[in-house]
Amino acid sequence: MTEINPLLATRVKPGDEYYIFEKDPSVTREHVYYKTRYGVEIAADLYYAKDLDKNTKSPALVIGPPFGGVKEQGPGIYANQLAQRGFVVVAFDPAYHGYSGGYPRYSGSPDTYVEDFSAAVDYLGTVDFVDRNRIGGLGICASGGFVLSAAAQDSRLKAVATSVMYDIPHLANLATGETRAKQVAQFSQQRWTDRTAAPQNYPSHPVTEYPAGLDAVSKEFFSFYGFKRGWHPHALKNITYVSNLSFMNFEATRRINEIAPRPIFMVTSAEAHSKAFTDETFARLNQPKYLDVEPHGQHVDFYDNIDIIPFDKFEKFFKENL
Repeated sequence: MTEINPLLATRVKPGDEYYIFEKDPSVTREHVYYKTRYGVEIAADLYYAKDLDKNTKSPALVIGPPFGGVKEQGPGIYANQLAQRGFVVVAFDPAYHGYSGGYPRYSGSPDTYVEDFSAAVDYLGTVDFVDRNRIGGLGICASGGFVLSAAAQDSRLKAVATSVMYDIPHLANLATGETRAKQVAQFSQQRWTDRTAAPQNYPSHPVTEYPAGLDAVSKEFFSFYGFKRGWHPHALKNITYVSNLSFMNFEATRRINEIAPRPIFMVTSAEAHSKAFTDETFARLNQPKYLDVEPHGQHVDFYDNIDIIPFDKFEKFFKENL
């Protein structure tokens, strides 16, 4: 019997595809696979316009998902739109998630999520019709923090944008004193019981009603991940319990002020509950930096609502800076 290598990505069959959006007829989408520096094979989608001139070198973008999300959700929606605007775009499943390889499933640390971006840049640099000197990165929600961290250590990312950024490692480090000690003890003990265990945050099938007792922010996330709007079978969990230890011990965005002179564009909304992350992070960046505060849209609206997401502004930023 042939053993399956847990580092390898799953080859996707047409019947296994599940996207929460319709691809534009003018766009080509291809399944691609490449490895991180840890040897984990990433499953990704490559988007580009069908009329793209492959005899020339085009600018390219890497788009990362919200925490626990996959390429068939928000990243695919962004890639579908930006490919129509002349970019070659990679949307990926993070290592240990979705169709990407890696075991235990749903493992992660700030470093692995940052490496996902650099691995995508590695791959784009091998695509014949991509200009490897014009590669940018865009992170949605938690990937906003990870793409900034990636840019701080990978100079090949020439321009970076974030959309309703969440800084998950920073959030995990807010606990102090007795509260932090209890969390460390809990997750440390988990290594002796089941280090592969990951809590299921969302139902196994899309539902039409909210669970009882959700706070306002949890209810907002559930409106996307729990309902048909954004539900996906690979986006039911975030990370294993023991993975929290890494997030509690490392600040991913500590050196983002060193990204300059490469430009950064941060997008948020006056109505987004995550706006404070963007505000605090933007203040720590050096110039050139640009901030766009949209007047409307909840946090999760920037995952999928093409009438809310400012694609014209993303296009302008990347075309001017790549």
